[in-house]
Amino acid sequence: MVDVGGKDTTHRTAVAEGRILLSQETLDGIVAGGYRKGDVLGAARLAAIMAAKKTADLVPLCHPLPLSAVTVDFEHTTEPPSITCRARAETRARTGVEMEALTAVQIALLTIYDMCKSADRAMTIPNIRLLEKTGGRSGAWRREEQTDSG
Repeated sequence: MVDVGGKDTTHRTAVAEGRILLSQETLDGIVAGGYRKGDVLGAARLAAIMAAKKTADLVPLCHPLPLSAVTVDFEHTTEPPSITCRARAETRARTGVEMEALTAVQIALLTIYDMCKSADRAMTIPNIRLLEKTGGRSGAWRREEQTDSG
């Protein structure tokens, strides 16, 4: 585990994004709220927040962080049929929250897959990536291109 004891405690944020490609029928069912397992996006949001809080238990050598906020938003598009998840994590700590934001997105998308797999096993999760981070010694970083092209 990396020694972060000499680093300053600062306000740190990270935003990550990912998307799941699915059939139009599956997307329509999610948007309409008609899945028998319940509210797919509500469950995915809760799973994402819980996963962010458990990141240090899931990723070896990742520092446990006191998260001050985790927000999770979803957008859907019909061309191609997909749902994009964007998660933002915040803390005041000695190390960043990139892993928490990335973990939140991954688990949200896996939850969507799990809840809809009986209807659409061809769903694909192509890209998960960090969009921006702030705080710490290295300062702010922002991905130049913000939208997922594939």
